[in-house]
Amino acid sequence: MTDINTTTTGARPLVEIYLKTWCPYCHAALALLKRKGVAYRAIDVTNDRAREQQMIERSGRHTVPEIFVGGELIGGFDDLARHDREGTLDGLLGGRRDAA
Repeated sequence: MTDINTTTTGARPLVEIYLKTWCPYCHAALALLKRKGVAYRAIDVTNDRAREQQMIERSGRHTVPEIFVGGELIGGFDDLARHDREGTLDGLLGGRRDAA
């Protein structure tokens, strides 16, 4: 899998997700973002040690997915799903939903 850049322009913060292709939590996070119509940049670290090291340096964590919104670490899929359940995810994402 290569990086997928679906970044939109405007006031919406950039969503970045570090992932590995075999990771079910990564696929669940992508599905949640797509369902909400959120543009994101997927950074595949499956076979890229340099990008994985960048993820570790940014997040302080070794697991995937690692999700950043506007440069701030949100966490992994569980954290993303919790924000969605609690109704805080749209606010973190800038309060807008764009069609994917």
